[in-house]
Order: sequence, then structure tokens, then C-alpha cells
Amino acid sequence: MTQPHDSNGVPSGQASEPTIIDTTTGQAHGHDSCPQCGSTEITRKGVTLSLICQFCRYEWVGSRLEDTHGLGEGIGELEGRVYTSGAADITSDDTLVTLKCTGCGSEVVVDTAHSLEARCHWCRSILSINDKIPNGAVPDGVLPFTITKDDAVARIAQFVEKRQFFALKKFKDEFKPDNVMGVYMPYMTVDGNVGARLHGQGEVLTRRYTVQTGKNTSTTYYDANVFDVVRDFDLHIDDLIVESSASRSHIDNRSNTNNIINSLLPFDVKEMVAFDSNYLGEFSAEKRDLNIDDVSSRAHVQFLTMARESIRDDIAGYDRGVRWTHEQLTVHGSRWASVFLPVWLYSYAEKMGDGQVMIHYIAVNGRSGACMGSVPVNKGRLWAVTLGVSAATAAIAWPLGIIAMASGA
Repeated sequence: MTQPHDSNGVPSGQASEPTIIDTTTGQAHGHDSCPQCGSTEITRKGVTLSLICQFCRYEWVGSRLEDTHGLGEGIGELEGRVYTSGAADITSDDTLVTLKCTGCGSEVVVDTAHSLEARCHWCRSILSINDKIPNGAVPDGVLPFTITKDDAVARIAQFVEKRQFFALKKFKDEFKPDNVMGVYMPYMTVDGNVGARLHGQGEVLTRRYTVQTGKNTSTTYYDANVFDVVRDFDLHIDDLIVESSASRSHIDNRSNTNNIINSLLPFDVKEMVAFDSNYLGEFSAEKRDLNIDDVSSRAHVQFLTMARESIRDDIAGYDRGVRWTHEQLTVHGSRWASVFLPVWLYSYAEKMGDGQVMIHYIAVNGRSGACMGSVPVNKGRLWAVTLGVSAATAAIAWPLGIIAMASGA
């Protein structure tokens, strides 16, 4: 039985007085220029954290999110819910934001569901959403790509090559890894100051013995001492990563395989920089559409899993294992932030026989290079191999069975 509570004894996530950490910059939307010359032609320098002005060549480095707002400190002192400006509840469904160009005065529309930047169609200045808006589009931090597109393409091609034998022929013919796209996916990071109480039964083996139950059969038994086991302890959890997009939290495996995105975890979120739209560059970004209350129960389940894992060595003496019968998690305090994490993504639409379309995805972690995905399968070849293996197994097993029966007679 699992029962998570917060420090006030009410279900976790219902603390009445949350604390808000202000991560707003005060920078006006649309004005995102070089601090030296005012140009908006700003790019990232390679895979470093340096930003460089393409006009005057001035360079500067964004600040780490944890350093800027102290998010890596004081986990053991957290009480109730603490969250950053970017993780605040979404209060607007509007995705279109109109910006006034600081270069020529024209008005430019940015679709924040897909991007936080747009280029003015008159003077070519780049306009950006620089601060928090109430639709969840702007996070607190961003983890820039370090895996290049060429590297991602090579990893995806290698992933497919290893699965070519069973892959659908049409997929192999149409496979174009150059179509891979870089996208920033929305997540939340959460720190947890939690207490756990686990109660169950552990067994210690005392004797193992075998009893003859037939002419050619025997059964192995064991004796064990059974103990009540109770563990009551506190745990400080730093930067648990939680999905904040509804499309990947409620998976429909009949139409797509986008759940593979979460198999790319973990990310080195300690290297996160405070949000600066200049780090997005030409990459697209997906807007967050889940609030903390929508994902807190999932985070608490992971808290409990981490609590169990944290005492694995402590209960190793129970060599027959421990069966937990009662589990209680108390969330004394939590701290939430909204972040963008980098993913290279390749997609393929498979037309099914029933007229439905299944979207297969292959994804690469934009930091570690870890690759995972789904490839449409040639079901005829798969069944042929399966039947062949079954027939081969039967061809070996049946003679052995006949020999065993004959010897028993």
C-alpha cells in the first residue's frame, strides 16, 4: 500500500501556500540583441555555452540556471511546494503572440506552440520571446545541444542498420536520415525532501535440500527464517526529470511510438543555462501543456521507487529478499522548474492495412548521443523466422523426449 502525503498531512501537491522563485528577466519581448552593438544576428559558438554576435564578434556566456537562482541548494530544508516562474500554472491557451520589431516597427506574429523566435519579414531582424508568458511556452532553463546533426544522423543510420533484416522493405527504401530534426522537448525538474516508511517481511535462508519425488524427478525445498522489516528514513532527491507534455504522457501506442523519447533519459541537467532564446537558434521547441498538479503524482511514484532503491544495500542480508507490504511516502517539500531538453528526432509514417497510420520515431539524446526508436516490421519475415525457430526447437526436443520415455520404460 502506497500513501504519499505532504508535510501538512494532506495529499501531496495540495499545499496551500506555495513559494514562487522569480526567474523572469525583465527583458522586453522582441528585443534580444547583442549587448555590445545591438545586432540581433546572434548564434551559439559551436557546442560551447558561448554566444557570439555575427556582426561585431562579441562573445558572452549564459549563466547556469542553478547558480542564478540557487536551485541546487537546500533540498533538505524544503517545505511545501516551491516552484519557479516558468513552472507556474498555464493560464492562457493563446499560442500566437504579436511582437513589435525594434528594428523597423513592423508587427510580427510568433506561434509559440512551435517556436519562440521569428524573423521580421521587412528588416530581417530576429525577434524573440524573452520572458515568461502565461501559456507555458517559455521555460526557466534550456540544456543546449552538444551532439551535432551529422553525429545524430550517423547514430540513427546505425540504429536502423542493426534492424534491417526485420524492417519493412518500404521503410528501408524510403529511409532518409538527413530528415532528422532537432527539437527542444518540455520537461520539469523536481527536487524532493521526502520521508519514507517501508514495512514488510524479509527471509534469510537457513537450509536447502532436495527430495526424490519419482524415479527420475526430484524437488528442491528450502527453509528460511522470516523477520519483520521496517525502514523509516529521509531522502533528498535532486533534479528528477518529469515529462510535461500531454501527448507523451498519455501514450496511444496504436497511432505512434513517441513514448521512446523518455527512454533517452537521463540528461545532464546540472549544465542547464537560464533560458535565453539565443540558445534555440534554428531548433524548434515544443510548448509545455501540463501543470505541476498534472505530473506530481507521477513524480511521487518515482520518489517512492528511488526510496526503495536507496536501501537496497541495507537489506542485502535478507538473501531470500524482502516483500514490502506497507509503504508510505511523506513529501515534506518539493521544488519545481520548467526546462527544455534537446532531442534529435526522425519520424516515419507507416500505412497500416486497416487504413490507419502508425508514426514511428527514432530519437537521439542531444547531449549523450543515446539512441532509441521504433522501426516498422516486416511481419511476414518475422513470422517465418519465429516458425522456423519453433520447428527447429521441436525437431530437437521431440527425439530427446522419445529417448527419455524409452529409457524410463
